[in-house]
Amino acid sequence: MRVLISGASIAGPTAAYWLCRAGHSVTVIERASGPRTTGGHAVDLFTPALNILDRMGVLSEVLARDTGTTSGIFFAPGLKRPLKADIERFIHAISEHHVEIMRDDLSAILTAATGNDVEYLFGDTITALSPDTGEVSFDHAPPRTFDAIIGADGLHSNVRRLVFGAEEQFSSFLGANLAVFSLPKVLGLDRRILAYLDVGRLAATYSARHLSDARALFLFRTESPAAYDRHDVPAQKNLLRAAFTGLDSQVDRWLEELQNTEAFYFDAITQLSLDTWSRGRVTLVGDAGYCPGAVVGGSTSLAIVGAYVLAGELTQASNDYIRAFAAAEREMLAYVQGSRSLARHTARILVPANQAQVWALVHGTRLISRLPAPLARAAARFSNQGLRLADSMKLKDYS
Repeated sequence: MRVLISGASIAGPTAAYWLCRAGHSVTVIERASGPRTTGGHAVDLFTPALNILDRMGVLSEVLARDTGTTSGIFFAPGLKRPLKADIERFIHAISEHHVEIMRDDLSAILTAATGNDVEYLFGDTITALSPDTGEVSFDHAPPRTFDAIIGADGLHSNVRRLVFGAEEQFSSFLGANLAVFSLPKVLGLDRRILAYLDVGRLAATYSARHLSDARALFLFRTESPAAYDRHDVPAQKNLLRAAFTGLDSQVDRWLEELQNTEAFYFDAITQLSLDTWSRGRVTLVGDAGYCPGAVVGGSTSLAIVGAYVLAGELTQASNDYIRAFAAAEREMLAYVQGSRSLARHTARILVPANQAQVWALVHGTRLISRLPAPLARAAARFSNQGLRLADSMKLKDYS
């Protein structure tokens, strides 16, 4: 099959790897001028995704880029002294195996894994496509025809917009906004995260041994998505300053770096709910099709698993794309629905709406940090749709 994939971040290269391995001809188109190498935030990989990366032969590279974050120091109103939290123990309650890695490090590893077998078209984008015939027009490249087209181009997917319609039809706001930008690496935070928590807002910074900078992460609650132009970065920075100035003098110093930062990301945390991820020869994978919510829903592991399943079903169905797309949706549905539910719950916890919720988050974190690891894991196992959701996904063998 001739397959076009839009997006070269996480799901795109993963799907490309497995499709090429099965003998398909794969082209990946990416709006950016090249692989992203700066900025981005840390993402979590859980057991199913790590098993896939192991099968791809890149797990050792991923482990070498692990941020190594094991603990946190949290400041919150009413605390006489900072809370020291064992993050590693909490993560192990969620999944048997876990790696935290910078998103851009992971993207670079996945892109390199495809070697010379995949055709990459950087600095270009799809301008029109036909789900019926597979005809595609590009901003720069000449028109071409493909047997299948995969939208792996993120929450604000261009492929989804062209085939399914405006994003507003399918997205719901989870009550919080996210911002990430780079900071000078001056606090010596290797293996630790420093966070300031208050009603409706959370500010944190972290780094890793191999990074030359640190990252600042901000979550803040609003009743509705903040009104701003998604391409107006100065307006987004002003919104962030307005939300966090005065939280703490340390946070104020982070905000001063907004005028110098090399990388900046800002978006509302929204969740997608499409009835189907496929139409004709076109299908969606990862955040483009079923984003549970950035930061709160395990979307990176979900994207890797979804890409693996989609490639496997396409090959198993002997290139019958209609049958393959339907099978992939059936295989992924429970995992996606569980991730959506978990994301809604996590968003409410991470950004407390009142002082009582701040108190519950702080003391809940303290309790888990002190609970013996076997007890923490046992408590989490009570529901596969809860904390142990990631490990509940059993991978099919498409070999």
